[in-house]
Amino acid sequence: MPDTALRRRQNRRKRKKRAVFLAVGAALLLLSILALILLLPGPKAPEPLYPLAYRDMIDRYAAEYFLKPAHVASVIYCESSFRPDALSSAGAMGLMQLMPETGRWIAGKLQETYAEGCLYEPDTNIRYGCWYLDYLSGNFDCDLVKLTAAYHAGEGRVRQWLQDPACSTDGVTLSAIPSQVTADYVEKVEKMITVYEEIMKA
Repeated sequence: MPDTALRRRQNRRKRKKRAVFLAVGAALLLLSILALILLLPGPKAPEPLYPLAYRDMIDRYAAEYFLKPAHVASVIYCESSFRPDALSSAGAMGLMQLMPETGRWIAGKLQETYAEGCLYEPDTNIRYGCWYLDYLSGNFDCDLVKLTAAYHAGEGRVRQWLQDPACSTDGVTLSAIPSQVTADYVEKVEKMITVYEEIMKA
């Protein structure tokens, strides 16, 4: 009997030790999980559907070149989605996706020295892009369709379309754009001007 009682006590002690060990292990596991949760980054805020950056530059150069800020913002959105490092397969650079030869030509018109890579600088890119939009606006009677088509496809091509009776019945109004890509671009810019007018009004 004494041996049986001793074994029982020993078994009870073993069971208590095992229970304590399991409880400590569970507590440590729970603490580890909590620490991991606290260290994990929280959910990222969703990217805005229509981003808007460089607002001060847009406002400044839009005013300088007699443009609507929403027009400039819409072109930036359609061209680069506000990414200053954007580079197209054709070589267009920066926020407003200007070609290096266009940037060099604009720099000459502004009596500035063109520096390689300057089109990746937001201030230079927006300033040159606004100058170019103003230039096209003057050449195309402030007609949004024609100047936007020229921004996308080139001034010379738009002039060719205006001489084509299938695209223009009077040589002034561009009633049809034969390039679907350019037609889609013009439509998108027009739509985004409305969107950015609301965003920039807030």
